[in-house]
Formats: sequence, C-alpha cells, structure tokens
Amino acid sequence: MQVITIDGIEYDADMLSEDAKAQLISMQITDQKIASLQSELAILQTARSAYARELLAQLPKLEQVKAKSLH
Repeated sequence: MQVITIDGIEYDADMLSEDAKAQLISMQITDQKIASLQSELAILQTARSAYARELLAQLPKLEQVKAKSLH
C-alpha cells in the first residue's frame, strides 16, 4: 500500500480513482519540472554574477583607455 499525503491528509494511493491517479502523476511530473527549473535558475544566477564580476573588473581598464584617448 502506497500512502500519499495531500494537505496533511493521508490517502491510500491504491484506492484513488483512475482520474485521481492521473492527476497525481501530472502533479508529480510538474513538481519535478519545477525543481529542474529552479536548479537551472540557480545555475543561471551564478553565471550572471560571474559575468557581472568580470564586467566590473574590466570597467577600470575601459575608463583608462577613454582617459588616454582624450589627451
């Protein structure tokens, strides 16, 4: 017997209707996709931070080039 908990209430998964089982499977797939996208978002946020740090490291060099070209 597989027990699932929804909103704090336990249900015997074997007793669910076919439609309820299909909804449960869809919900589980959706939860997996959300987790995957959250992981991907974390990776992208880390990459963006790295790009921003590198950009900031390059800015003084750009200012120096601009200052030299004005003289």
